[in-house]
Amino acid sequence: MSQADEANGQGGPLDSILAQWRVARPDIDPSPMAVCGAVWRAGERIRQGLAGNLAGAELDFAGFDVLMTLRRQGEHGGSLTPSELAKDMMLSTSAMTNRLDRLEKRGLIARQADPQDRRSLRILLTPAGFALIERLVVSHVATEERLLSALGASEREQLKALLAKVAAGEGE
Repeated sequence: MSQADEANGQGGPLDSILAQWRVARPDIDPSPMAVCGAVWRAGERIRQGLAGNLAGAELDFAGFDVLMTLRRQGEHGGSLTPSELAKDMMLSTSAMTNRLDRLEKRGLIARQADPQDRRSLRILLTPAGFALIERLVVSHVATEERLLSALGASEREQLKALLAKVAAGEGE
């Protein structure tokens, strides 16, 4: 049996789990477990692959996300307020403050007074933060490409669309 068959639940561990549930609880249809289990396993494989990419930089996903968000703002990384960062990253402002404190201690970001509003701060990448994220984004995309290499372009689009439907809660 191929790894693809096993990952699809065709004769692999997920099929065995479903068979056990069908015996233990014949009154329920356990097939959603196979789909969710496959998504969970794929997500965990992706998470581990991407964490490995960050390990050498001593950076966690939270810090990486902040640096990536700032880098997307322009050629040399733009600036955002902490509230704008939190909104972009779908976080609470308190969670954002903790992330920013850790990155600032490492010298990867700086807080500067907003020239338009003295009561507000702007967050920007330092030269060290910019250099780090420039290096990491290349290896990050290469890692994602390796992790998705079993899928063709149309399969990737299909998977993205299907996962977007699940994320949006369509059908609930």
